[in-house]
Amino acid sequence: MAGLYTVYGDEPLLAQEACDRIRAAARAAGFTERSVHTVERGFDWSVLLGATQAMSLFGERQLIELRIPSGKPGKEGADALKTLAATPNPDALMLVTLPRLDAATQKSAWFIALSNGGVALKIDPVDRAQLPNWIGQRLAMQGQRVAAGDDGRRALQFIAERVEGNLLAAHQEIQKLGLLYPQGALSFEQVHDAVLNVARYDVFKLNEAMLAGDAARL
Repeated sequence: MAGLYTVYGDEPLLAQEACDRIRAAARAAGFTERSVHTVERGFDWSVLLGATQAMSLFGERQLIELRIPSGKPGKEGADALKTLAATPNPDALMLVTLPRLDAATQKSAWFIALSNGGVALKIDPVDRAQLPNWIGQRLAMQGQRVAAGDDGRRALQFIAERVEGNLLAAHQEIQKLGLLYPQGALSFEQVHDAVLNVARYDVFKLNEAMLAGDAARL
């Protein structure tokens, strides 16, 4: 793994999923400790710098997350980020999260240092025109698909229109379909009823899924 990851963009669902994959890979690589730092007014950058260079009392490797919601670290923060990027610690993996950045910020010295010092992942929103395809791909990940032909295209378009381009809302509808219906093909009527909350949750199936730890259906 790289020692530094920077995830930036304004699509919360995809950014969260990218960060979750990095966290999972970090745990698998032995980074068992985790600390989270959020940059707010009065943030003490020296504490962060100390944390990245400090050794765990128990000799465990650590994942250090730095969240900069404003996307503007300020002068002191910019200097600290350049230092962090230039002085990696093999026992500390750094994950920096940022919102969407304009072109000028992406050309700033601190962002270039982060990009060159590790892996930078730009999270682009899914275009409205591509949302039906994205929904279809997500359904496939949980073993479901819409019917072939016009019915299927209509079902995907129906979900896309109902969520109005909101990926998190689309994700929730897809999860609902995974809970309500078994793997396999979904008819337009099933999709329509589920999205409009006409279909009812099967309490027994819900309990079974929870007891079985069936993450794909919850």
